[in-house]
Amino acid sequence: MNRRQFIRDVLLWSAGATLAVPRFTILTDARAEEAPAPPLLAVAKGEDYGALVARALQPLGGMGQFVRPGDRVVVKPNIGWDRNPEQGANTHPQVVQAVVRQALAAGAKKVLVFDRSCNEQRRCYANSGIEQAIVDLNDSRAVIEHIDQRKFVPVDIAKGKALSRWEIYRDALDCDCYINVPVAKHHGLSRLTLGLKNTMGVMGGNRGSIHRDLGQSLADLATVVRPKLTLIDATRILLDNGPQGGDLKDVRRIDTLIASVDPVAADAYAATLFGLQPADIASTVAAHNMGLGEMALDRIKVTEA
Repeated sequence: MNRRQFIRDVLLWSAGATLAVPRFTILTDARAEEAPAPPLLAVAKGEDYGALVARALQPLGGMGQFVRPGDRVVVKPNIGWDRNPEQGANTHPQVVQAVVRQALAAGAKKVLVFDRSCNEQRRCYANSGIEQAIVDLNDSRAVIEHIDQRKFVPVDIAKGKALSRWEIYRDALDCDCYINVPVAKHHGLSRLTLGLKNTMGVMGGNRGSIHRDLGQSLADLATVVRPKLTLIDATRILLDNGPQGGDLKDVRRIDTLIASVDPVAADAYAATLFGLQPADIASTVAAHNMGLGEMALDRIKVTEA
């Protein structure tokens, strides 16, 4: 099933339409018992963030593995806070710019960048540096968009355990390639905010209510918001007083980027940058238990790019 078919089905489910149940072929030979290949995760380090993004993507086949000519692409960073790049609360603008540039070079017809911010959106977009980074590309195909409330659509979460229905930003669903570009940082409630939690930026409604069962809720959302690629920005990691931060003493610069097609594996590895284990993060555990990715570090193939 391709992504557009998936989106059509999601919208039909939300409208209450009845869909035929697809038939699957059951393997009866030895292939059925073969263990799945370990997910590949690339870790790159360097001070040139444009080169850093390219190097992180290379072991995964490059951006052309994810973006095809003519694709509509969403690049979803964290732009939630009225903070500057050195404070580590948002995705670094140079990382976002490099990801968008790579998508354009792969032939994207349009690249949308957006986030439902927590602080006032104009200030977040401006002070994060991300808005100017997209403008500086000087390419009409690259658009940083302020959230349009009319674009939130109700989606049934069929596999959800904590959430059964929520409003999701339509562009996050109805695109050819969704690329998740979170920042790695401390969070007062969830311990860390990484890739799975970055999904909250495409949620409508009262997002705060999901904090009652945050880990499972984020895993539920991951069943309907499925990035083709996750790139975790750990160029600056916020070690304390997250998610908003503000004090430079809480920030450590490590110039690191993590890339994987497995969002759970990406979050699992990123936890170790904070001296934590994957099992310490409830959303990682819940998503793994739902079969959305691998959290066991010894079952993830890590390559230094």
